[in-house]
Amino acid sequence: MSDTSTNGYKSGSRLEQVLRAGHFAVTAELGPPQGADGEIIRKKARLLKGLCEAVNITDNQTAIVRMSSIGAGAIVLQEGLEPVIQMTCRDRNRLAIQSDLLGAYALGARNVLCLTGDHQSFGNHPTAKNVHDLDSVQLIQMVVEMRDQGRFQCGDEIKGVAPRFFVGGAANPFGDPFEWRPYRLGKKAKAGVDFIQTQLIYNVERFSKYMEKVRELGLHEQVYILAGIGPLKSPGMARYMRDQVPGLDVPDHLVDRMTAAASGISKEDKAARREAWRKEGIQIAIELVQQLKGIEGVAGVHIMAIEWEEAVRPIVEGAGLFPRPEPEPLPTADDPAD
Repeated sequence: MSDTSTNGYKSGSRLEQVLRAGHFAVTAELGPPQGADGEIIRKKARLLKGLCEAVNITDNQTAIVRMSSIGAGAIVLQEGLEPVIQMTCRDRNRLAIQSDLLGAYALGARNVLCLTGDHQSFGNHPTAKNVHDLDSVQLIQMVVEMRDQGRFQCGDEIKGVAPRFFVGGAANPFGDPFEWRPYRLGKKAKAGVDFIQTQLIYNVERFSKYMEKVRELGLHEQVYILAGIGPLKSPGMARYMRDQVPGLDVPDHLVDRMTAAASGISKEDKAARREAWRKEGIQIAIELVQQLKGIEGVAGVHIMAIEWEEAVRPIVEGAGLFPRPEPEPLPTADDPAD
C-alpha cells in the first residue's frame, strides 16, 4: 500500500480515501442492462447513492452482451456515484485494454477491477472467440505500471496524463485447492493490486481459516480485502448456489433457514412467501456482515445484490454501516500529504 502520487494517494478515489482512513468500507454492484437505455443505470445509481463508497460496473457479466462498463460508469458519475470499472481479459487484447483505460480515466473513473471474465460458453454468444491476451495478474501489473511508471505495457512512455487508478482484483477463498488460495492472492499482491473483492462468503468459519493464512503471509497488510456478501432471495437460489455453483460454500443451515422462513405461509400466497424469503435473506446478509467485521484483515464488504439494488439499503443500515463516512479533503500542492 505504498504511496506513489504527488499528494500521497494513488488515485484519490473516495474508495481509496475511506480505506486509507481505516474505515470499514462498503462497495456494491450495478449491472448494466442488455440494451442502450441509460435511464436504467440512473435509477439503479439513485438506489445506491450514499450507501457505499463505490459501485462495481460489471463488464458483460456471465458473458452476456450488456452496455459497456465504461459507458455505464460515465452515467453513474453523472449521478454523483463513484464507479469501479470492471475490465476483463476475455474480450480485449492489451491494445484495447490500455486504450479503454485511458478513455475511462478521461471520463472521470478512478477505480478499476481487473478480472479474467466468465467463459464465453456460459453466455449468449457461446461460439465467440475469447482473447485472453493477458491473465488477470498480468492485467493488474500492466495497470499499475501505467499509473506508477507512466508507460504502456510495451515500454513506450505515455504522452501526457497517465491514468492513475486504484487497482482492484478478485479472489475466491473457496476455490480448489482451498489451501492454495491465499498464495493466489499473494500473486496479485506482488503484481501491485491495491484492493481485493472476494467471491460470496456464506461459510464464515471456513473463510476465517482462509484469512488465518492470509495474515500469516502478511497479505492483509499489503492489500485491502473486501469480503463478498450476497443476499439470498429464495430457498431455490440457496440450494442452487450450494449445489451448482463451483467455488461457493453455502452451509446447509442457511438453506434450512431460507426454507423455514415461509413455512407458515400458504403456498398459494406466492407474494407473501416471496416477501418472507427476501426478508430472511436480508437478515442473513446482515448477520454475515457483522461476523465478517470481526475478522482481522477484512477491510470492508462488497455487496452483490444481483438485480436487487433495493436490498442494499436495509443490509447497510441493519449492519450498522450507515451513514457512510465522509473522507477528508484531498491535500493540495500547497498542503502536501505526509
